[in-house]
Amino acid sequence: MRSTAIRRTAVAATAVSLALLATACGGGSDSGSSDKGADANGKESAAAKPAAKALTAAELEKAALAQGDVKGHKIAKAAAKDVISGDDIKVEKEVCAPFADALMGAQVGEPAAFTKRTVVSEPKKGSMDKQDGADAEDAFKAAFDITTTQLALGSYDGKGAEESVASLRTAATDCAGGFDFTAAGEKQKVSKITEEQIKGGEDAAAWTVQVEQGGEKIQFKLVAMRQGPSFASFSSMNLAAMGGGESFELPTAVVEAQAAKLA
Repeated sequence: MRSTAIRRTAVAATAVSLALLATACGGGSDSGSSDKGADANGKESAAAKPAAKALTAAELEKAALAQGDVKGHKIAKAAAKDVISGDDIKVEKEVCAPFADALMGAQVGEPAAFTKRTVVSEPKKGSMDKQDGADAEDAFKAAFDITTTQLALGSYDGKGAEESVASLRTAATDCAGGFDFTAAGEKQKVSKITEEQIKGGEDAAAWTVQVEQGGEKIQFKLVAMRQGPSFASFSSMNLAAMGGGESFELPTAVVEAQAAKLA
């Protein structure tokens, strides 16, 4: 079967997961508070909230997750070959474009600075201890219960970060029944988008996304999170769940850690 961008993403995720995990074997402010500058209706004056200014590239790199920031996870800066450009993603329905971009780990909108990380959860300890019969099968599956998250982080001037979250919410609603898109010249199909609940940063939203190609189904978890002038998307897949349609958890710890570093 001809390989696809989604399949290549899965294979790359597997390789990165195993490579990162191999190293392990050897060793905010209160938005609801009152403001003295508020008018009689309790609304803050425009002057009290200046336009957001994006982080510089150096500041964003410092604020991005690094190894040791999330317990039980391996973190590395994404290799150049694993960074896909939004120009390589084509969507027939324009409203769905931000969702496709975030799903593939590309930048959303036009950030002033952008960086990307690969975050891999470590398998549970002792997951391969049982080696006989059904226990061995369960142990093998547990050993590959590894979630790989492509974290795309951008910082924006003005309302760019807010608009990025809003664009994904709009796309998730208008494209909930599915849509087709092309990534790196190969056709893909999102067949279903289901909203999930998550908290993180100043604003966050999450979805379970089912992608189909050639009769195969791959489930993704997609999270959009804003903190100040920065916006992060988290596109996750789980090795044990690939192909079987099983569900897996949102990368909550990763989202919370990134929000904390941006705060």
